Amino acid sequence: MRNSQSLRAFLALGVCAGALLTGGEALAQTPVATPPPADAAPTVDTIIVTAQRREETANSVGMGIQAFKGDDLETLRVTDAKDLSTVAPSFSVSQGYQGVPIYTLRGIGFNTINLSATSTVGTYVDEVAYAYPFMNTGPLYDLERVEVLKGPQGTLYGRNTTAGLIDFVTRKPTETFAAGVTGELGNYRTRNFDGFISGPLGDKAQGRLAFRSDDSDEGWQVSNTRGERLGEIHRWGARGTLALQPADGFDVELSLSGWRNNSDTLAAQAIGFTPNTTPGGPSPVALFNAPGLASYVSTHMPTDAAQADWAPASLRTADIGTGLGIHQPLKENDDFYAGRLKMTWDVGDNMRLVSLTGYNRLTRDATFDWSGAPYDILIQRAEGEIKSVSEELRLEGDSDRGHWLVGGYYGRDEITDGNRTLLGDNANVGFIRFYTATLLGSPFNTGGYTPLQASQAFRTYEDIGLLETTTWSLYANADWKLTDSLKLTTGLRYTQDKQDFEGCSRDFNSNMLPNVNVTNRALFFGVYGLVAPITQGQCVTFNPATASFGKVSSTLDEDNIAWRLGLDWTPAEGTLLYASISRGAKAGDTPINAANISTQDAPARQELLLAYEGGIKTALFERRVQLNAALFYYDYEDKQLSVYFADPIYTALARLSNIPNAKAYGLDTDVTWRVNSDLTAIVSATWLHTELEQYIGINGAGAAQDFTGASFPYSPKFQGSATLIWSRPITDNLGVQAAVNGRYQTRSHADLGEDPRFALKSYGLLSASFGVHSLDDRWELSVWGRNLTDEYYWNSVASNANLVVRFPAQPKTYGMSLTFKY
Repeated sequence: MRNSQSLRAFLALGVCAGALLTGGEALAQTPVATPPPADAAPTVDTIIVTAQRREETANSVGMGIQAFKGDDLETLRVTDAKDLSTVAPSFSVSQGYQGVPIYTLRGIGFNTINLSATSTVGTYVDEVAYAYPFMNTGPLYDLERVEVLKGPQGTLYGRNTTAGLIDFVTRKPTETFAAGVTGELGNYRTRNFDGFISGPLGDKAQGRLAFRSDDSDEGWQVSNTRGERLGEIHRWGARGTLALQPADGFDVELSLSGWRNNSDTLAAQAIGFTPNTTPGGPSPVALFNAPGLASYVSTHMPTDAAQADWAPASLRTADIGTGLGIHQPLKENDDFYAGRLKMTWDVGDNMRLVSLTGYNRLTRDATFDWSGAPYDILIQRAEGEIKSVSEELRLEGDSDRGHWLVGGYYGRDEITDGNRTLLGDNANVGFIRFYTATLLGSPFNTGGYTPLQASQAFRTYEDIGLLETTTWSLYANADWKLTDSLKLTTGLRYTQDKQDFEGCSRDFNSNMLPNVNVTNRALFFGVYGLVAPITQGQCVTFNPATASFGKVSSTLDEDNIAWRLGLDWTPAEGTLLYASISRGAKAGDTPINAANISTQDAPARQELLLAYEGGIKTALFERRVQLNAALFYYDYEDKQLSVYFADPIYTALARLSNIPNAKAYGLDTDVTWRVNSDLTAIVSATWLHTELEQYIGINGAGAAQDFTGASFPYSPKFQGSATLIWSRPITDNLGVQAAVNGRYQTRSHADLGEDPRFALKSYGLLSASFGVHSLDDRWELSVWGRNLTDEYYWNSVASNANLVVRFPAQPKTYGMSLTFKY
């Protein structure tokens, strides 16, 4: 019912847009690069981008680009990376169960949940790679613009990507003094603040300081059984930028930034059981579901976002024998710090040398319960750290025939990624405890474990991974002006990636010793003979090749050549036709899994994507309408996916795999209509088909299944958005402004589509704002609302080896804001 209501709301928005476009007066859009004369007809604004590492208009670049001015993003309340999907519908963000964002662009994504996993969608802040999506979970603020580049990006930016990239361009220091502050109040006892101060620090120095804090003291998720709440938000970010001009033709820019997040972690919603734990099913494991769990799931099927559940603190924190509880609250405790140094030398009239140095450090310590029910089914404390350094050096220049650049890039990452897990009420644990108890009198019980120890074993364990990653590349790119209307683009990059991994699942405080040293050894005996037992703190991951429990070690050492060939034709002023073929790559990756068998921690090779694209960018009706459209076809080789592994003990567990061949194709389009000097309407849409080719995998029941023809995870067939931005004066001193945004996407899946419980339903969202401001831009008062129809939807579904759980998105939020500027 709610889905149909949201669809009607989305369609109603389109009808309203049509009425406004054909009717009256109204709305404005982004600041223009060059304002038209006062008596000129309104035209679509020109946005300057740096998609090719130099300033150009977005409509003169032959690739799929969506660019958004910072002022418009503020009006539309884009304060988080996931909010970009409201205006760029081909980009979507799903939340993995460990809180790690999963980015997808034009259907191309990577469905792993590890902190240490890089994304198919590269993210950059002022050209410095933020290679790990979790680095983007702080607040967004003080942005000049955001550029979404679609398709492989391997010949111009620091790291290869197969889906595309997003570049967040921050506002730079100004040569005149400026300052501003905004305060917001909203439901869930929300209070947010952001501000900036900018100006000269001397004849050849300017500085800028900006910040944002987000706080809500009332959680939006409510326990089904106790009335407790989760969902409080407490995070802040700050950035300082210094610009220097120590000599003619020599510019220096230094920035330091950081954020901290102490928000609640997201709780899950239980919607069903896994195949081997389904009550009444054929598997004996189902007999060990926690008492009352089946009744709870059947009577608490969620119908709105607020409904969720998690284990009481008294259960989570209890120490049961050697199975120590987790005492931290269900919160994030994350810090991120970044440094950036850019130096630019003019080494000739038309030549520049650019050095770009980056340093990022992320630390995470979070506790979350994704049981989806008030039981100790799966609770984790995740800890991790990423240290990343990078250096890029490039020489670029212009000539009468075009633009060129050559350069090199080096990056090194040191990563620790791990977690400790509680699962004392998990049905699989109950089954193993029972099995262990029956074997206590056998020769496998060389440790002399007692029935009490067996009944308390396997409540907690650790997963740990240590990774060192290095990447270096050499690249060249050039635009060749063949004629006044024809341009050829060529790009080439050689990259070498190396990743060293060491990790395993391991015992914690001797709690795994009874079940591993008795049950696991007994089950492996028939194939591998008598396996040596483990001691406290040792790895419990079994290596079939060595017939022993121990660490898993691997090295990925791969190289690739990425390239791009494009042809742009400008048959008339304001019209660009382009065609391109490009090859992109994503480096191989090693997962950190709950690994019973060493295969689960085996790396996935690099993936390669060959992309064909053709498009048009044209200004219509005297530049009042800008139409951009592109057809694309992607040919995938060795696509990386997180899939199931047929485990000899636990039926089905996670691992990474390479899908030999896959494809995706579709149509991507956006239309901007400057109705008059007050009103702008923007409509964007992506139609998409994705498909695996000839792939036999493992399903959730641990059985082989043919997934040929299955769609990619998190890849709906249609995603669209419509936005209206309106602003006009009402007196000599006052003006009003409003914005309305609707987004809709069709059904997709969180897995390969064989289980309807993993479906992500189609949904539509509606958001709006309205305000009053002074025409001298000194102050503004506005009210706003997001998800105004209170749509219940979820952007991720997962399995905790006992239950299938959803992760809901936030319900309706609203508030008001007041801004002062100087």
